[in-house]
Amino acid sequence: MTSHGSEALQNHFSYLLNMITVDVDKVYTYADYLQWTSEEQVELIKGKIFPMTPAPARKYQTISQNINRQFDRYLEPRNGNFIYYAPFDVRLPKPGEETDDEVISVVQPDLCVVCDATKLDDRGCLGAPDLIVEILSPSTSHKDLNEKYDLYEEAEVKEYWVVFPGENVVQVYTLGANGTYSAPQNYAQSQTIPVGIFDGELVVHLDKVFVE
Repeated sequence: MTSHGSEALQNHFSYLLNMITVDVDKVYTYADYLQWTSEEQVELIKGKIFPMTPAPARKYQTISQNINRQFDRYLEPRNGNFIYYAPFDVRLPKPGEETDDEVISVVQPDLCVVCDATKLDDRGCLGAPDLIVEILSPSTSHKDLNEKYDLYEEAEVKEYWVVFPGENVVQVYTLGANGTYSAPQNYAQSQTIPVGIFDGELVVHLDKVFVE
């Protein structure tokens, strides 16, 4: 996977200049992130600023709700497993760099499942969720398939789902023993996805996710 170059970053800056003064050479931290008061939401990926998408389309919202509903029904009677959806800050520190002025990656996944309650605090999650779902939109697809893919793999997110709303398809990446994601498994609207982090006990029915 590749990362945005300086040209792609520059395309973000006109969007951001109304909220903060952007320094293309600076590595921003979670401490900086906490100081920004603009209503425009952003994410930090390895110290670089990425704007969040504008208000998602109705189909995007419906897909998110339908996935959440199936996870929530399974998780509700099982203590110690939690599901969250954006806006919810997930800080992904490098080992030994967990203070506010050391953390340089803060994202807001569309959905995430956290099975270790010690990672949760009043500000969100500090450390890798066990499963993350990102629903693609035209403005976020490159980021989700490149920068976030690399970040989640490096942070050792065990399972990464990428939802393609236009095609009614979900790609599932599973972290291998070697610390890298396997080739994606593709699931269509008529299929079900066995959730790997729960050893397949939870099966997500995509005909109930992609509902018009």
